Amino acid sequence: MTTLAKSKCTPEALLTMPDGDAYELAGGELVERQMGFRSSRVGGRLFRLLDVHCDREQLGWVLPSDAGYQCFPDDPRKVRKPDVSFIRADRLSARDEPEGWATIAPDLVVEVISPNELFEAVAIKVDEYLMAGVPLVWVIDTATQKVYVYRHEDRGEILTASDELSGEDIVHGFRCRVADLFAPPAGVT
Repeated sequence: MTTLAKSKCTPEALLTMPDGDAYELAGGELVERQMGFRSSRVGGRLFRLLDVHCDREQLGWVLPSDAGYQCFPDDPRKVRKPDVSFIRADRLSARDEPEGWATIAPDLVVEVISPNELFEAVAIKVDEYLMAGVPLVWVIDTATQKVYVYRHEDRGEILTASDELSGEDIVHGFRCRVADLFAPPAGVT
């Protein structure tokens, strides 16, 4: 993740930038988002699994990595774009779907660590999400094939390939084996 040395930017300006999908905003500074092939694939797989489950169970909104959130009380100019996010249907109706950035905190945030991303930078984001009221955060490390689970009320746990990832009471009924997130696509050896 790289912070660009440019003039200050606003959330409104970020929405209209031609390459705005490639950036987040922190303190008015553009922060470049970088995804590698593997981290994109793992994030995409989890998005698909969550989206199918939430659609079938009518649980709410599952959003990909270009959905942004402007829900940080300590910095109204901050916009974060988690790799996957979920908002319960009872918190956001279809008629209230935002045109721009979502101003409510999601119920689940997923960050997939990219090849050049420092874990410390991801840890800062986790703290920001939890302070904004996100009750469940998953951090996926493709290098170690581990998932770090953080909850609002405690500091979490580490899941390995033999464990099962659960949506707990946030994404009711969602379960998947951690190993399945990292497996190559069917038919690829």
